[in-house]
Amino acid sequence: MAKVYVSSVLNAPVADVWARIRNFNGLPDWTPFVAESRIEQNQPSDKVGCIRNFTLKDGGRIREQLLALSDYDFAQTYSILESPMGVENYIATLRLFPITDGNRTFAEWSAEFDCEPGRVSSLVQHIGQNVFQAAFRSLQAKLGR
Repeated sequence: MAKVYVSSVLNAPVADVWARIRNFNGLPDWTPFVAESRIEQNQPSDKVGCIRNFTLKDGGRIREQLLALSDYDFAQTYSILESPMGVENYIATLRLFPITDGNRTFAEWSAEFDCEPGRVSSLVQHIGQNVFQAAFRSLQAKLGR
């Protein structure tokens, strides 16, 4: 099983960051790679079990299911149902922690998945840098701090 872990410090209070990322359908608002997103069957975007169906700016389509959402822990966990990346059993968690020194946020995003053995290194690199870290950089810019 492949594992990806990326963390970042965001110069904004945890409540502000959570308000930006909590919406499971909100990826186009804070990531640089999602063109559009919708929740299937018009379900609420914070309902555990809902499925987001989104199009990447490069034309790829991904479907993900919300597995857990915690306002208490500032965390969400989801799985990939369909993706052009060639991953299986993909489970990811995005979680925030308050940093009291400077009223900032520690953000961590991790994932585990199965794939062809020869693709582990390239997929870990791609997801870690081009997805998770790119999203954190974009989020920081959108928070304007």
